[in-house]
Amino acid sequence: MTARILVVDDIPANVRLLEVRLLAEYFEVLTATNGPDAIETCENGKVDVVLLDVMMPDMDGFEVCRRLKSDPATSHIPVVMITALDQVSDRVRGLEAGADDFLTKPVNDLQLMTRVKSLVRLKTLTDELRLRASTTRNIGIEELLSRNFASADTTPKVLLIDERKSSIERVQKMLRSSADLDIATDPHAGFFQAAETPYECVMISTGFADFDPLRLCSQLRSLDRTRFVPIILLAEQGEEGRIVRGLELGINDYLMRPIDQQELTARLRTQVRRKRYNDQLRASVTQTIEMAVTDPLTGLHNRRYLDSHLQTLFDRAVARRRPLSVMITDLDRFKTVNDTHGHDGGDEVLREFARRLRKNVRGIDLACRFGGEEFVVVMPDTDGAVAEKVAERIRAEIAQMPFALGQDGKTIEVTVSVGVSSVLKGVDSVAGLMKRADLALYEAKSAGRNRVVAKAA
Repeated sequence: MTARILVVDDIPANVRLLEVRLLAEYFEVLTATNGPDAIETCENGKVDVVLLDVMMPDMDGFEVCRRLKSDPATSHIPVVMITALDQVSDRVRGLEAGADDFLTKPVNDLQLMTRVKSLVRLKTLTDELRLRASTTRNIGIEELLSRNFASADTTPKVLLIDERKSSIERVQKMLRSSADLDIATDPHAGFFQAAETPYECVMISTGFADFDPLRLCSQLRSLDRTRFVPIILLAEQGEEGRIVRGLELGINDYLMRPIDQQELTARLRTQVRRKRYNDQLRASVTQTIEMAVTDPLTGLHNRRYLDSHLQTLFDRAVARRRPLSVMITDLDRFKTVNDTHGHDGGDEVLREFARRLRKNVRGIDLACRFGGEEFVVVMPDTDGAVAEKVAERIRAEIAQMPFALGQDGKTIEVTVSVGVSSVLKGVDSVAGLMKRADLALYEAKSAGRNRVVAKAA
């Protein structure tokens, strides 16, 4: 996992200490010694997580956090506040300023790294949603990024999974006026309840007599319907190892018992705000771009979307020095399919090919119908060797499994040729990347079709 971390502290020794720890985990580190510089860096740079000291002259960390979170251009950047103070009131103040987490000096290495990695994963999701929204500004959703999705006047629906009656009663009392709280005393029943109900947060106690709560966390993260539901772990003193493991598994936050009411409500509010932002951003993007940038026949993105989004992905890959690969596929002798089986038959083949293509690429990959029987897949964080293997897998599946036509069980053999290229180190361009993939496709066609050719330069 790689990301760009901004460390903000007015004491050089503190900056250096965090910088060394982060560099050891292969993060890219930016630094700032005061609030205004930190804000400017976030506005102008590609920052993934901010580690923000509270006690700074002129503008303290609380004010820096408040300003970052109130600006639509930077509000999505996760902020971890770091301070020598260990008062509940300070943590609550930081969370109310919009902080995503709060660590106390001296910072434990494992907690620091698991927190950062967890927030980087979250930022990756948010970035993708914002990226797709910004790509479609020309179709009227440029205001999307500036909306305040986190409506504070709607009571969140929350599930508490805990088998201890006394603990349940305390949490119920604390959240009486701030959440619509459901209770599950059996962890297995709680899992199904979470899967079947649109909760905005699930709180899981570690105090089960005969059940590992982290197994429940893992199950919730593996299910599509609960993958993005925030999870808060309610842990006992001395369970630091379990908490660290939970953060690695994907829990969003935790509280140590005895639980403070203000901290509980503040952390719950932070998780709900973040979930609503991502949920509504995702829904708005999906609804708005569906007709304008989606191919109606296959359901894949169309060339219009590719032309805009590929440049953005290319620029991001170059800026972050990450690999990016492209494959162009072309159905072999597709004109014969249309001539023999009509355009309805050809459309069935295109739809089935798109379905198989989508099945064989990742969610972060961009699959598009380029035009006619040509399709393009853009693969972020993928080098040429891996892209070539993916292309070969797709080619083999198309060749090995005949395509069904109509309702009478009739099938036809279909093959596909694929050209692959990757971003070059040094000077490169989107045009060059696409040209190399197109030349590779031409070579695959000329060499007999039904094959993959990759071009490095």
